Amino acid sequence: MPLEWVPCRFIDQEIEVRFNRSPILTKKPGAPDGFMWGDESFQVCQVLSTWFDYQRRGRMAKNLIPANLLTAAQRGSWGVGRFYFRVLTEDERVFDLYYDRAPKKAGDRAGHWFLWREMEAK
Repeated sequence: MPLEWVPCRFIDQEIEVRFNRSPILTKKPGAPDGFMWGDESFQVCQVLSTWFDYQRRGRMAKNLIPANLLTAAQRGSWGVGRFYFRVLTEDERVFDLYYDRAPKKAGDRAGHWFLWREMEAK
């Protein structure tokens, strides 16, 4: 597989994911084993890379005292952060997915999965 990937299509839509084994930590999951996007089902064959971003966005960026910002940026805090996964699917397509830990509303404390973009070899 090529080592350099560039976005060929931005999608940024919420998706359903599936795991062969449920993640131990629901707010810090690993890559899913598959996902549904619209009417299409994708099987993940390989995780090419992973990374995280604990950046606080919007109002959340202003609600910590400066002494705690560094710690939060390194390990996150409840409901803040994203876990990213670059995956190769069974049909040899490469996608970037992310799990957003932020709840959408008070009654929905779970995070949500998004299909961020499709990638192509450069």
